[in-house]
Amino acid sequence: MQGPTRQFARDRAREKGSTMRARLKKPVALVGMMGAGKTAVGQALARRLGVPFVDSDSEIVKAANMSIAEIFERDGEPFFRLKERQVLRRLITGEPAILSTGGGAYLASENREIISRNGVAVWLKVDIATLWSRVRHKDTRPLLRTADPRATLERIASEREPVYALADLTAEADPSYSVADMAEEVTRVLATRTDILERTHA
Repeated sequence: MQGPTRQFARDRAREKGSTMRARLKKPVALVGMMGAGKTAVGQALARRLGVPFVDSDSEIVKAANMSIAEIFERDGEPFFRLKERQVLRRLITGEPAILSTGGGAYLASENREIISRNGVAVWLKVDIATLWSRVRHKDTRPLLRTADPRATLERIASEREPVYALADLTAEADPSYSVADMAEEVTRVLATRTDILERTHA
């Protein structure tokens, strides 16, 4: 669905938003590239569905009492990935919630199995230009601390996107989408699976 048709659907969704009720049946893990909006969209989606929001990176930082960059620098990426898996396993097993995962979390087959066994993965698919506009001025991405961060971002995306495509569902972002628009798009995608989201209208 593109252009005016997609905009019409978004407008209709907003009109119906005040009378829509939805019940999330299992945890949802948002996966995708750094800068895809997993945290911001996840928070908006959680509010929309009336469920908790949790962020795996924030939980790792809290447990280690260090930033992600500091963990990478002191202990290396393998150690970080181990802690990430432990935190993911703890967060995804429980009541329905929205979980934001780190950009590399879904690459590990063990993590994909943990998510599919206990919940559902949704890929927030965002184009490179939009991703770059969001991350270019931030110094909190250890993997982008290179001589050419834009080229690094493009390489990482080309390597990771085939794995992200294994997610149960995909929500594709339009460059014009606001956070609220994207939360609505994820809701629409979730509602295509009645075992995940039950949606009724008053």
